[in-house]
This record gives sequence, structure tokens and C-alpha cells, in this order.
Amino acid sequence: MERRKIWIYGSFAFSAIILVIILLSTFNEETFLYLSHLNICFLGLAIGLRFLSFGLWAERIRLMCRALEYRVPFKTCYLAVIANLLIAAITPSSAGGEAVRIHELYRSGMKVGDATAVVITERFLDAIILVVLAVSALLLMWDVIMGLGDAFIIIIFFSIAVLILFDLLLVMAAKHPVRVKRKVMQILTWLGNRMHNPSVNHLVTRTDEEFDQFANGLMAFTGDGRKGLFQGFIFSLLFWISEFTVASVILAGLGLPPSFGNSLFAQIIIALVSMIPLTPGASGIAEISATSLYALFVPTAALGVFVLLWRLIMFYLNVVLGLIGAILIVKREVGKNITSEGCS
Repeated sequence: MERRKIWIYGSFAFSAIILVIILLSTFNEETFLYLSHLNICFLGLAIGLRFLSFGLWAERIRLMCRALEYRVPFKTCYLAVIANLLIAAITPSSAGGEAVRIHELYRSGMKVGDATAVVITERFLDAIILVVLAVSALLLMWDVIMGLGDAFIIIIFFSIAVLILFDLLLVMAAKHPVRVKRKVMQILTWLGNRMHNPSVNHLVTRTDEEFDQFANGLMAFTGDGRKGLFQGFIFSLLFWISEFTVASVILAGLGLPPSFGNSLFAQIIIALVSMIPLTPGASGIAEISATSLYALFVPTAALGVFVLLWRLIMFYLNVVLGLIGAILIVKREVGKNITSEGCS
């Protein structure tokens, strides 16, 4: 636990240090001019876009749950999205957020396997959209990408390969559930025999019980639940558009051209780079990537301020909202426990 805390606090500190370095290295007399033209209304619009994107995400979950014949209220889905932000922000590749969303859907009355199918299919849709956008960016801006350096190019292609592999594995799980289950169980059983850990043995048992339901949920999205899958794709696309538009709104707030095309390209690359599980929430990595990419079309004097505002809205706002969501869930669970004890 102590090591985990050090890792998390160290990542936040690293992010703060990188932001300070970027600000100091780009700050000059001209920066005051951009600050004097800073439009608070545009910053409010950027924050509003974040809340809109969370709403699109929540509606995606609600529609996909309905495709599996579960009626999960929008309010429950929105809380699941908000609560997942904190864990996603402090885990590499935002991987911890999935567990929170699965837990909340389970608490709303869904079976664990079905809840897992919904959340994993969300990732499947996100991966498809990011791969399509990334390939489009590669085709349209190959010369620019070649100028980013070998490290960026390797990370971009590696991330695209990981996304494609993830989608292929999920398709295999839907088409050949028995074969995939056998392989998964073999791996988990091997780990259980090696680790001699009761929690691993419990995981093996739960996986054996829930995998069939999970596979059925995946297959439902290719059958009667196809409408939910299509609706989920539409809302996934709208979600990413709203997320990627935030940076352009911030640029407009600084009195700069929004540069929608260049900014979209930059956001796609940052999303791919942030997938590499090096630091929680891509702390430090996102800041450096954004600085390198936006330096191509944003004046140096405004670059540091832009990166700071962008990171505050896209990352630190997530931490605050995620903390609020977590508190609401804890308060709800405590209230339920008190009520159940009172009835008994």
C-alpha cells in the first residue's frame, strides 16, 4: 500500500514539475498579452464540454445495458462515470476505471458477467474509433508525424497494434467463447497453483461462474442487441468529438485560432501515447506530448499557459469529480448498511 501511495503521489508531483518547467520555459513578456485576452466564458464552455462528454458516456452505458434487457437509470450511469474518473486518473492506462463501472452496474441489479460485457464492449468501441482516427491522421499528416521523431512513431504504431489486438481478442471471445474460456481458465489456474493465494483461487471460481454470462452478453450485442451496439458506437463517437474539442475551445479562449484539424490530430496522438502504462493518468507524459505537438502551431508564449489550462480541465478536474463521485458512493453504501442493520 505504501509503495502504491508513493507511486501515485510521485506521479502527481512529476506532472506538477513538468507543468512548471513548461511554463517557465515558455513564459515571456508576450505571455502577459495572451493572459490579458483570456476569455473566461470559453474556459467555462470547455468545462461544460467535459460534463457533456460524461453525459454522452453515461447515455452510452444506459443504452447498452438496455440492449441486454436491463433498465439502469441515467443517474446511476452518470454516477458510475464520475466515480470511475478518480481511479482511472491514478492507474496506468486508466485501467482501474473499468472495475468501478462494473461494480456500479452490478449494484444496480445487473449480473457481473453482463456488466463486464457492457464495460468491455465500451472499450471495444473506443478502440475502433481511435484506430480509425489514428490511421486517418497517419494518412493525412504523414510528413508531420515523421518529423516527431522515432520515439513518437514507435509509440503510435505500438498503441494502434494494441488496440487492434484487443478488438480481435474480443471478437474471438464472442465467436469462440468455449475455447477462449478454456484458455483463460488454464492461465488463471496456473497462476493459482503458483501463487497459492486465496484471492486468486476465488478469482478462478468467479471467472468460471461468470465467464459464460460475459460471453452471452458479448454475443447478445451481435444478435438482438445490435441496436444497442450501434447506439453505443454513435455515442462513443460523440464522446470523443466532445473530448477532443476541449483543446480548441481553450485555444479560442486565449485569443488564438482554434485550429480544429491540427488540434484533433494532436489529441489523437496524445490519446495513443497516454495508453502506454508508464504513469497513472499519463502524468508527465501527456504534458510533454501536448507541448511537443502543439508547439507546431501554437506560439511559444501561449504554449505553457495552454498546456496548463488543458491539463487542469482534462485531468485534474477528473480527480476532483472522481473524488466527489467516490464520496457519494461510500455515503450510499454506508446508508444501505445502516438501513439493513436497522431492519435486522
